[in-house]
Amino acid sequence: MSFIEEFQANIEALPNHLRRKYALLRDLDKSLQGVQIQNEQRCEKEIEDMIQRIKAGNVTPDSSLIKFSDEALDEQKHAIRIADEKVALAAQAYDLVDAHIQQLDQYLKKSDEDLRREMDTAVVTGAPATAVENNVKSGRSGEGKGGRKKTRLATAAAATATAATPSGMDLDLPVDPNEPTYCFCNQVSYGEMVACDNPNCKIEWFHYGCVGLKEQPKGKWFCSDCAGTQKKRKGK
Repeated sequence: MSFIEEFQANIEALPNHLRRKYALLRDLDKSLQGVQIQNEQRCEKEIEDMIQRIKAGNVTPDSSLIKFSDEALDEQKHAIRIADEKVALAAQAYDLVDAHIQQLDQYLKKSDEDLRREMDTAVVTGAPATAVENNVKSGRSGEGKGGRKKTRLATAAAATATAATPSGMDLDLPVDPNEPTYCFCNQVSYGEMVACDNPNCKIEWFHYGCVGLKEQPKGKWFCSDCAGTQKKRKGK
């Protein structure tokens, strides 16, 4: 059984495991609510009885007799035990999901290593790596955001540059030497990008992370190079 087959077999059982734990959580929550309501009613009655006894002069306000009954205290302890069981069940559900996430991370790492070896072999033997190249280039487009063409060709260095990913993962995927590069980082397009509103901008497109953006800017936006040029023009 391959790693991915093993992972698929394990992940198929995860929903049932989670459903059982969530069902137990619901039962515990229902039981906890019942205990809490019963304890609140008992405590309210006992407090009212204490007030009446104080008013009747049967006990003084600082008397050691002014305390909740053993039954009320036992109910409170029972509620705490149920709450602890809920926390333990929630932790188990979290650990189940986390274990599958770690297993998936291992699979992705192994797949990345296999891809690197395949590309290294293709480079050494001179064999075509069309399938890998198609996989790398899938989803990339020569058309820019807003309908503007990305026309600047990659430099020779871009042929061996590593394509950075928005998640920060170091995949070391090969870059098509004919694919255009952008931004101050001189990398290919990926993730979210923003266009400089200066029509004469030499770079034109920028990755959000490289220019400190987290979302699409409102109104016109200029890169740092063009922003300086705009200020000089306004100053004149």
